[in-house]
Amino acid sequence: MKIEAPGSVGLVLAGNVVHLDPERAVFDAMLDGWARQQAARFLRASTVEPRLRLVRRMAEFTGLYPWQWTPAEGEAFISHLRGGPHGIKVSTGRGYEVEIGLFVEYLLDGRYGWLRECADRFGEVPQVVFHDGNSVAHVAEYEGDPRRRPLSYNEIQALFDAADARVARIRGQGRKGALCALRDSAVLKMVYAFGLRRTETSKLDLVDVRRNHKAPMFREAGSVMVRYGKASRGGPPKRRTVLTVPEMSWVVDTLEHWLIEVRPQFAPGRHPALWVTERVGRLSPKSINTAFTVARDDAGLDPALDLHCLRHSFVTHLIEFDYPERFVQEQVGHSHAATTAIYSGVSNEYRNKLLTSSLRARLGRDWDGGS
Repeated sequence: MKIEAPGSVGLVLAGNVVHLDPERAVFDAMLDGWARQQAARFLRASTVEPRLRLVRRMAEFTGLYPWQWTPAEGEAFISHLRGGPHGIKVSTGRGYEVEIGLFVEYLLDGRYGWLRECADRFGEVPQVVFHDGNSVAHVAEYEGDPRRRPLSYNEIQALFDAADARVARIRGQGRKGALCALRDSAVLKMVYAFGLRRTETSKLDLVDVRRNHKAPMFREAGSVMVRYGKASRGGPPKRRTVLTVPEMSWVVDTLEHWLIEVRPQFAPGRHPALWVTERVGRLSPKSINTAFTVARDDAGLDPALDLHCLRHSFVTHLIEFDYPERFVQEQVGHSHAATTAIYSGVSNEYRNKLLTSSLRARLGRDWDGGS
Protein backbone atom coordinates (compact mmCIF):
# COMPACT_ATOMS: atom_id res chain seq x y z
CA MET A 1 0.00 0.00 0.00
CA LYS A 2 1.60 3.26 -1.07
CA ILE A 3 0.79 6.90 -1.69
CA GLU A 4 2.62 7.99 -4.78
CA ALA A 5 4.76 11.10 -5.21
CA PRO A 6 3.53 14.38 -6.77
CA GLY A 7 2.05 13.96 -10.23
CA SER A 8 0.18 10.70 -9.54
CA VAL A 9 -1.44 10.92 -6.14
CA GLY A 10 -3.57 7.89 -5.36
CA LEU A 11 -3.64 4.64 -3.43
CA VAL A 12 -1.91 1.69 -5.09
CA LEU A 13 -3.50 -1.54 -3.88
CA ALA A 14 -2.99 -4.97 -5.52
CA GLY A 15 -1.95 -3.33 -8.79
CA ASN A 16 -5.09 -1.17 -9.06
CA VAL A 17 -5.17 2.59 -8.50
CA VAL A 18 -8.08 3.59 -6.29
CA HIS A 19 -8.45 7.36 -5.93
CA LEU A 20 -9.04 8.69 -2.45
CA ASP A 21 -9.96 12.17 -1.31
CA PRO A 22 -7.27 13.95 -3.38
CA GLU A 23 -6.61 16.59 -0.73
CA ARG A 24 -6.04 14.02 1.99
CA ALA A 25 -3.88 11.93 -0.32
CA VAL A 26 -1.66 14.92 -1.17
CA PHE A 27 -1.31 15.83 2.51
CA ASP A 28 -0.28 12.28 3.42
CA ALA A 29 2.22 12.23 0.57
CA MET A 30 3.67 15.54 1.79
CA LEU A 31 4.22 14.09 5.25
CA ASP A 32 5.75 10.91 3.83
CA GLY A 33 8.12 12.94 1.68
CA TRP A 34 9.15 15.17 4.57
CA ALA A 35 9.76 12.13 6.74
CA ARG A 36 12.02 10.63 4.05
CA GLN A 37 13.93 13.90 3.73
CA GLN A 38 14.63 13.92 7.47
CA ALA A 39 15.53 10.24 7.48
CA ALA A 40 18.07 10.95 4.73
CA ARG A 41 19.68 13.42 7.15
CA PHE A 42 19.90 10.59 9.72
CA LEU A 43 17.53 12.32 12.12
CA ARG A 44 16.20 9.91 14.71
CA ALA A 45 12.61 8.69 14.78
CA SER A 46 12.27 10.39 18.18
CA THR A 47 12.83 13.71 16.34
CA VAL A 48 10.87 13.03 13.16
CA GLU A 49 7.69 11.49 14.57
CA PRO A 50 6.82 14.35 16.98
CA ARG A 51 7.30 16.79 14.08
CA LEU A 52 4.84 14.85 11.94
CA ARG A 53 2.35 14.76 14.81
CA LEU A 54 2.69 18.52 15.25
CA VAL A 55 1.89 19.19 11.57
CA ARG A 56 -1.15 16.88 11.76
CA ARG A 57 -2.20 18.64 14.95
CA MET A 58 -2.15 22.03 13.23
CA ALA A 59 -4.09 20.67 10.25
CA GLU A 60 -6.70 19.24 12.62
CA PHE A 61 -6.94 22.50 14.59
CA THR A 62 -7.31 24.71 11.53
CA GLY A 63 -9.43 22.31 9.48
CA LEU A 64 -7.22 23.26 6.54
CA TYR A 65 -4.46 21.65 4.52
CA PRO A 66 -0.95 23.15 4.36
CA TRP A 67 -1.49 24.85 0.99
CA GLN A 68 -4.40 26.71 2.62
CA TRP A 69 -2.49 27.88 5.70
CA THR A 70 -1.78 31.58 6.17
CA PRO A 71 0.04 33.40 8.98
CA ALA A 72 -3.35 33.92 10.64
CA GLU A 73 -3.80 30.13 11.03
CA GLY A 74 -0.35 29.80 12.57
CA GLU A 75 -1.01 32.61 15.03
CA ALA A 76 -4.37 31.12 16.03
CA PHE A 77 -2.77 27.70 16.59
CA ILE A 78 -0.04 29.04 18.88
CA SER A 79 -2.52 31.27 20.74
CA HIS A 80 -4.70 28.21 21.34
CA LEU A 81 -1.77 26.25 22.74
CA ARG A 82 -0.85 29.09 25.07
CA GLY A 83 -4.31 29.16 26.63
CA GLY A 84 -5.56 27.30 29.67
CA PRO A 85 -3.83 26.32 32.91
CA HIS A 86 -1.31 24.09 31.10
CA GLY A 87 -0.37 26.41 28.27
CA ILE A 88 2.94 25.89 26.48
CA LYS A 89 6.06 27.77 27.52
CA VAL A 90 7.96 30.28 25.41
CA SER A 91 10.68 27.81 24.44
CA THR A 92 8.07 25.21 23.44
CA GLY A 93 6.19 27.77 21.35
CA ARG A 94 9.34 28.74 19.53
CA GLY A 95 10.16 25.09 18.89
CA TYR A 96 6.70 24.51 17.38
CA GLU A 97 7.05 27.56 15.16
CA VAL A 98 10.45 26.40 13.95
CA GLU A 99 9.26 22.86 13.20
CA ILE A 100 6.17 24.01 11.30
CA GLY A 101 8.42 26.45 9.47
CA LEU A 102 10.72 23.56 8.45
CA PHE A 103 7.76 21.66 7.03
CA VAL A 104 6.60 24.68 5.02
CA GLU A 105 10.19 25.27 3.85
CA TYR A 106 10.22 21.70 2.52
CA LEU A 107 6.98 22.36 0.61
CA LEU A 108 8.34 25.60 -0.86
CA ASP A 109 11.53 23.91 -2.11
CA GLY A 110 11.12 23.67 -5.88
CA ARG A 111 13.14 20.46 -5.97
CA TYR A 112 10.22 18.53 -4.47
CA GLY A 113 7.50 19.78 -6.81
CA TRP A 114 4.83 20.56 -4.26
CA LEU A 115 4.24 24.14 -5.41
CA ARG A 116 3.44 22.96 -8.92
CA GLU A 117 1.39 20.03 -7.64
CA CYS A 118 -0.78 22.22 -5.40
CA ALA A 119 -1.22 24.92 -8.04
CA ASP A 120 -2.31 22.38 -10.66
CA ARG A 121 -4.66 20.45 -8.39
CA PHE A 122 -6.10 23.05 -6.03
CA GLY A 123 -5.25 26.46 -7.42
CA GLU A 124 -3.50 27.33 -4.14
CA VAL A 125 0.10 27.02 -3.00
CA PRO A 126 1.81 26.85 0.43
CA GLN A 127 3.12 30.08 1.91
CA VAL A 128 5.29 31.10 4.87
CA VAL A 129 3.27 30.80 8.07
CA PHE A 130 5.67 32.09 10.71
CA HIS A 131 7.86 35.10 10.00
CA ASP A 132 9.83 37.67 12.00
CA GLY A 133 6.67 39.58 12.79
CA ASN A 134 4.72 36.72 14.38
CA SER A 135 7.42 34.41 15.77
CA VAL A 136 8.85 34.22 19.27
CA ALA A 137 12.04 36.29 19.40
CA HIS A 138 15.08 34.56 20.87
CA VAL A 139 16.30 37.27 23.24
CA ALA A 140 17.70 35.24 26.14
CA GLU A 141 20.34 32.50 26.32
CA TYR A 142 18.30 30.49 28.82
CA GLU A 143 14.52 30.23 28.82
CA GLY A 144 14.03 27.18 30.99
CA ASP A 145 12.02 27.04 34.20
CA PRO A 146 13.76 29.45 36.61
CA ARG A 147 12.91 27.11 39.48
CA ARG A 148 15.36 24.56 38.05
CA ARG A 149 18.73 25.40 39.53
CA PRO A 150 21.90 23.90 40.98
CA LEU A 151 21.49 22.36 44.41
CA SER A 152 23.45 23.84 47.29
CA TYR A 153 25.99 21.70 49.12
CA ASN A 154 23.52 21.25 51.99
CA GLU A 155 20.80 20.15 49.57
CA ILE A 156 23.14 17.65 47.92
CA GLN A 157 23.94 16.22 51.34
CA ALA A 158 20.25 16.09 52.29
CA LEU A 159 19.44 14.28 49.03
CA PHE A 160 22.11 11.65 49.57
CA ASP A 161 21.19 11.24 53.24
CA ALA A 162 17.58 10.63 52.23
CA ALA A 163 18.63 8.04 49.64
CA ASP A 164 20.79 6.23 52.23
CA ALA A 165 18.05 6.41 54.87
CA ARG A 166 15.64 4.72 52.50
CA VAL A 167 17.88 1.64 52.50
CA ALA A 168 17.85 1.45 56.29
CA ARG A 169 14.09 2.05 56.42
CA ILE A 170 13.32 -0.78 54.00
CA ARG A 171 15.60 -3.16 55.88
CA GLY A 172 14.03 -2.16 59.19
CA GLN A 173 10.57 -2.92 57.84
CA GLY A 174 11.70 -6.32 56.61
CA ARG A 175 10.57 -5.53 53.06
CA LYS A 176 12.14 -6.40 49.74
CA GLY A 177 13.89 -3.64 47.87
CA ALA A 178 16.90 -2.78 50.00
CA LEU A 179 19.30 -3.81 47.23
CA CYS A 180 17.50 -1.63 44.70
CA ALA A 181 17.55 1.27 47.15
CA LEU A 182 21.31 0.79 47.60
CA ARG A 183 21.71 0.86 43.82
CA ASP A 184 19.57 3.99 43.48
CA SER A 185 21.62 5.79 46.12
CA ALA A 186 24.84 4.92 44.30
CA VAL A 187 23.41 5.98 40.93
CA LEU A 188 22.45 9.44 42.20
CA LYS A 189 25.91 9.94 43.69
CA MET A 190 27.54 8.98 40.40
CA VAL A 191 25.28 11.34 38.39
CA TYR A 192 26.41 14.23 40.56
CA ALA A 193 30.07 13.26 40.89
CA PHE A 194 30.54 13.00 37.11
CA GLY A 195 27.91 15.46 35.85
CA LEU A 196 26.06 12.82 33.83
CA ARG A 197 22.77 12.92 31.96
CA ARG A 198 20.22 10.20 32.68
CA THR A 199 20.65 8.36 29.35
CA GLU A 200 24.42 8.54 29.64
CA THR A 201 24.17 6.95 33.07
CA SER A 202 21.77 4.25 31.94
CA LYS A 203 24.01 3.19 29.04
CA LEU A 204 27.24 2.92 31.04
CA ASP A 205 28.89 -0.50 30.97
CA LEU A 206 31.36 -1.99 33.42
CA VAL A 207 34.25 -1.31 31.04
CA ASP A 208 33.44 2.42 31.04
CA VAL A 209 34.67 2.91 34.61
CA ARG A 210 38.44 3.04 34.26
CA ARG A 211 41.70 3.70 36.02
CA ASN A 212 43.39 7.04 35.39
CA HIS A 213 47.13 6.38 35.44
CA LYS A 214 47.80 10.05 36.08
CA ALA A 215 45.71 9.81 39.27
CA PRO A 216 46.31 6.33 40.77
CA MET A 217 44.86 7.40 44.12
CA PHE A 218 41.37 6.96 42.60
CA ARG A 219 42.14 3.27 41.96
CA GLU A 220 39.79 1.71 39.38
CA ALA A 221 37.43 4.69 39.25
CA GLY A 222 39.72 7.44 37.99
CA SER A 223 37.59 8.21 34.95
CA VAL A 224 34.30 7.39 33.25
CA MET A 225 34.06 6.90 29.50
CA VAL A 226 30.73 8.32 28.26
CA ARG A 227 29.96 6.68 24.92
CA TYR A 228 26.34 7.75 24.57
CA GLY A 229 26.52 11.50 25.08
CA LYS A 230 23.86 13.80 23.70
CA ALA A 231 24.11 13.80 19.91
CA SER A 232 23.98 16.80 17.64
CA ARG A 233 20.95 16.68 15.38
CA GLY A 234 21.50 14.01 12.75
CA GLY A 235 24.81 12.92 14.29
CA PRO A 236 25.97 9.92 16.30
CA PRO A 237 26.22 9.98 20.12
CA LYS A 238 29.10 12.11 21.32
CA ARG A 239 31.90 10.62 23.40
CA ARG A 240 33.88 12.11 26.24
CA THR A 241 35.93 11.03 29.21
CA VAL A 242 35.01 12.49 32.59
CA LEU A 243 37.88 12.53 35.07
CA THR A 244 37.38 11.98 38.79
CA VAL A 245 38.35 15.16 40.65
CA PRO A 246 39.70 15.21 44.22
CA GLU A 247 36.62 16.99 45.61
CA MET A 248 34.46 14.10 44.37
CA SER A 249 36.86 11.32 45.43
CA TRP A 250 34.24 9.92 47.82
CA VAL A 251 32.51 8.45 44.75
CA VAL A 252 35.39 5.97 44.40
CA ASP A 253 34.31 4.16 47.57
CA THR A 254 30.67 4.33 46.45
CA LEU A 255 31.46 2.67 43.12
CA GLU A 256 33.70 0.03 44.65
CA HIS A 257 31.00 -0.87 47.17
CA TRP A 258 28.46 -1.19 44.36
CA LEU A 259 30.73 -3.27 42.15
CA ILE A 260 32.15 -5.58 44.82
CA GLU A 261 29.40 -5.90 47.42
CA VAL A 262 26.03 -5.00 45.89
CA ARG A 263 25.95 -5.67 42.14
CA PRO A 264 26.91 -9.38 42.50
CA GLN A 265 23.80 -9.88 44.64
CA PHE A 266 21.68 -9.08 41.57
CA ALA A 267 23.26 -12.17 39.90
CA PRO A 268 23.90 -10.23 36.67
CA GLY A 269 25.94 -12.99 35.06
CA ARG A 270 27.65 -11.68 31.93
CA HIS A 271 25.41 -8.62 31.56
CA PRO A 272 27.69 -5.70 30.62
CA ALA A 273 25.65 -2.88 32.18
CA LEU A 274 27.09 -1.03 35.14
CA TRP A 275 23.63 -0.48 36.62
CA VAL A 276 21.33 -3.50 36.51
CA THR A 277 17.80 -4.24 37.69
CA GLU A 278 16.55 -7.05 39.88
CA ARG A 279 15.43 -8.80 36.67
CA VAL A 280 18.95 -8.51 35.28
CA GLY A 281 18.19 -5.80 32.75
CA ARG A 282 19.76 -2.42 32.19
CA LEU A 283 18.49 0.29 34.54
CA SER A 284 16.37 2.67 32.45
CA PRO A 285 16.58 6.49 32.34
CA LYS A 286 13.03 6.59 33.72
CA SER A 287 14.06 4.52 36.74
CA ILE A 288 16.98 6.89 37.41
CA ASN A 289 14.54 9.80 37.28
CA THR A 290 12.29 8.01 39.75
CA ALA A 291 15.22 7.40 42.12
CA PHE A 292 15.91 11.13 42.20
CA THR A 293 12.25 12.05 42.69
CA VAL A 294 11.85 9.66 45.63
CA ALA A 295 15.02 10.91 47.36
CA ARG A 296 14.13 14.54 46.67
CA ASP A 297 10.68 14.16 48.20
CA ASP A 298 12.04 12.23 51.19
CA ALA A 299 14.55 15.05 51.75
CA GLY A 300 11.80 17.69 51.57
CA LEU A 301 13.47 19.55 48.69
CA ASP A 302 11.76 21.80 46.17
CA PRO A 303 9.57 19.61 43.89
CA ALA A 304 10.63 21.76 40.91
CA LEU A 305 14.13 20.25 41.14
CA ASP A 306 14.79 17.36 38.76
CA LEU A 307 17.60 14.93 38.01
CA HIS A 308 19.25 17.30 35.52
CA CYS A 309 19.77 19.77 38.36
CA LEU A 310 22.53 17.46 39.61
CA ARG A 311 24.39 18.12 36.36
CA HIS A 312 23.92 21.86 36.90
CA SER A 313 25.26 21.35 40.43
CA PHE A 314 28.32 19.54 39.10
CA VAL A 315 29.17 22.44 36.78
CA THR A 316 28.58 25.04 39.47
CA HIS A 317 30.63 23.28 42.11
CA LEU A 318 33.58 22.62 39.78
CA ILE A 319 33.66 26.34 39.03
CA GLU A 320 33.54 27.10 42.73
CA PHE A 321 36.41 24.65 43.24
CA ASP A 322 38.36 26.94 40.86
CA TYR A 323 38.72 24.53 37.96
CA PRO A 324 39.38 26.30 34.63
CA GLU A 325 36.29 26.95 32.52
CA ARG A 326 37.70 24.92 29.63
CA PHE A 327 38.20 21.90 31.90
CA VAL A 328 34.63 22.15 33.17
CA GLN A 329 33.33 22.47 29.61
CA GLU A 330 35.13 19.30 28.55
CA GLN A 331 34.01 17.40 31.65
CA VAL A 332 30.35 17.92 30.71
CA GLY A 333 30.84 17.65 26.95
CA HIS A 334 29.56 21.04 25.87
CA SER A 335 30.59 22.28 22.43
CA HIS A 336 30.39 25.92 23.51
CA ALA A 337 31.48 27.68 26.69
CA ALA A 338 28.25 29.70 26.64
CA THR A 339 26.26 26.51 27.28
CA THR A 340 28.40 25.67 30.30
CA ALA A 341 27.93 29.21 31.62
CA ILE A 342 24.14 28.75 31.50
CA TYR A 343 24.47 25.71 33.77
CA SER A 344 26.40 27.51 36.47
CA GLY A 345 24.84 29.25 39.44
CA VAL A 346 27.73 30.06 41.72
CA SER A 347 27.07 31.05 45.32
CA ASN A 348 27.45 34.49 46.85
CA GLU A 349 30.39 33.16 48.87
CA TYR A 350 32.25 32.33 45.68
CA ARG A 351 31.39 35.67 44.09
CA ASN A 352 32.56 37.48 47.22
CA LYS A 353 35.81 35.51 47.14
CA LEU A 354 36.42 36.72 43.60
CA LEU A 355 35.54 40.27 44.60
CA THR A 356 37.89 40.12 47.58
CA SER A 357 40.72 38.82 45.40
CA SER A 358 40.09 41.55 42.85
CA LEU A 359 39.99 44.31 45.46
CA ARG A 360 43.19 43.09 47.07
CA ALA A 361 44.93 43.03 43.67
CA ARG A 362 43.70 46.49 42.72
CA LEU A 363 44.02 48.35 46.01
CA GLY A 364 46.88 46.55 47.74
CA ARG A 365 47.68 48.23 51.04
CA ASP A 366 44.75 50.62 50.68
CA TRP A 367 42.26 47.76 50.95
CA ASP A 368 41.11 47.33 54.54
CA GLY A 369 39.25 44.02 54.07
CA GLY A 370 35.94 45.53 55.13
CA SER A 371 37.10 46.59 58.55
